[in-house]
Amino acid sequence: MKNLLLATTALVAFAGGAQAADLGAPRSPVAAAVVAPAFNWTGFYVGGQIGGVWFNDRVRETITANGVATGFNNRLTSSGVTGGLHGGFNYQINTVVLGVEADIEASSASGGYTLGNGNGTRFRSNFDGSLRLRAGLAVDRALFYVTGGLAVAQARHSYFSPVIAESFTRTRAGWTLGAGVEYAFTPNWTARLEYRYSDYGRLSNASAVAFPGFTYTHNPRSHAVRVGVSYLFSTGPSAVVARY
Repeated sequence: MKNLLLATTALVAFAGGAQAADLGAPRSPVAAAVVAPAFNWTGFYVGGQIGGVWFNDRVRETITANGVATGFNNRLTSSGVTGGLHGGFNYQINTVVLGVEADIEASSASGGYTLGNGNGTRFRSNFDGSLRLRAGLAVDRALFYVTGGLAVAQARHSYFSPVIAESFTRTRAGWTLGAGVEYAFTPNWTARLEYRYSDYGRLSNASAVAFPGFTYTHNPRSHAVRVGVSYLFSTGPSAVVARY
């Protein structure tokens, strides 16, 4: 019995010393573990978009010779489908994404009015485009952004009476501002939903055929909602490493 007690005491002392030695030993190099990958938005991209566009305008009539308003002031609305191609570049800094984007689109926007006497005005825009800056906040594969810059569109106004008509076609430059959300559903493909408001400034057309002696002033503005897809020329996700 005495020998068994001595053996047990020695074993406990040995185990305690081994544990103390382990606590005092230097640790192995810092271990690294790969955490869930975060999506990387940096890179060039191209894509396509389609949507609806709604133009608001007003027709104001003045006497061409002296600029005096006649009092005629009528609302002009038009709508249609717009769609085309876009391309740009993103640069991500932490969760902030900055970039530049350009697009060009064909448009079917048209509309107008006809008065009781048969006189009227029609508007049509066959194309539009823009060059914009983008700034957004990335939440992994989702990007919430605002965008704004230069907007360009064709503005074709036609004036007509029951017996004659004439048209004026201008390419107008203005500004655009909007916001959207984009989501990466694969490492290189994204889908987006975007709204933009565009203002193309004021223009005047002096009629010489349909209503000679009168000038008509317009300020076309549009609202547009688009959906689109883009292909990113980038690596997509990038691993985030956590060290222990």
